[in-house]
Amino acid sequence: MRALEVVATGPLALVQDLGRPGFAHLGVPPSGALDVPALKLANRLVGNDEAAAGVECLFGGLRLRATTSCTIAVTGPAVAVEADGRPVGSHAPVWLAAGQVLAIGAPATGLRCYLAVSGGITVSAELGSRSRDVLSEIGPAPLKAGDVLPLGTPSVFGGADVVPPMAAPAELVVQIDPGPRAHWFENPASGLAKTWTVTAESNRVGLRLDGSALTRAAEYAERELPSEGLLTGAVQVPPNGLPVVFLADHPTTGGYPVAAVVRQASLPALAQARPGTLLRFHSSTRVWNR
Repeated sequence: MRALEVVATGPLALVQDLGRPGFAHLGVPPSGALDVPALKLANRLVGNDEAAAGVECLFGGLRLRATTSCTIAVTGPAVAVEADGRPVGSHAPVWLAAGQVLAIGAPATGLRCYLAVSGGITVSAELGSRSRDVLSEIGPAPLKAGDVLPLGTPSVFGGADVVPPMAAPAELVVQIDPGPRAHWFENPASGLAKTWTVTAESNRVGLRLDGSALTRAAEYAERELPSEGLLTGAVQVPPNGLPVVFLADHPTTGGYPVAAVVRQASLPALAQARPGTLLRFHSSTRVWNR
């Protein structure tokens, strides 16, 4: 059987593909890779369809043994990659012989690396996706030593050659549009434009931010809000005034006002935001309902 055997996982390693959108009515988040372009690139490098399942690896430490010859690629931030202790590099296709062990180090910047392998990982799908949803606990369980990951049939076509990695910046400028409850806050655009810090309580559900709390407008200071539907990128503001930016495993509804929504193009950078990363929201929209 074509497969990869898990030797070690590091802090957290999850099987992810492009997710399972369209099930919010069942209370199921979209899930999928947080850094979608990184997973798509890894799949292209090994000749897979962009939607093939790979492994999302949090802060390195992943070690896998190939049971058959295969081609792998690691993307995301620049990171040390070794095959049987020999440096092979990231962001390029690497051939592994049967029995060789691949090891991914800790990235110097960013958080999440993505491993693709020729043929893709073919664990059982749930609701049409092989992604792990950490909130709903749908999809394959977090990887552990001893797991065996089955692989599909590799493409007859080769992948790309080499792509230079991007460094995750220490400060992010995140593009947003006004949310449906922007008018609940005093000067929401300028309040969000201040500098925020990503906290250690962040995960695949959302980024928690610390900074100068947003202030509710007087007429909404004591208002309660029935639960409303949420999208990936929603910037929800709980009573403490400190925003939470929801990511792929977010709940499908929430009862706190959504002040803004992150544009899709800015979402991959949030996947690589470590605790301590500085973040500013920016909007080109002039009207914010106040």
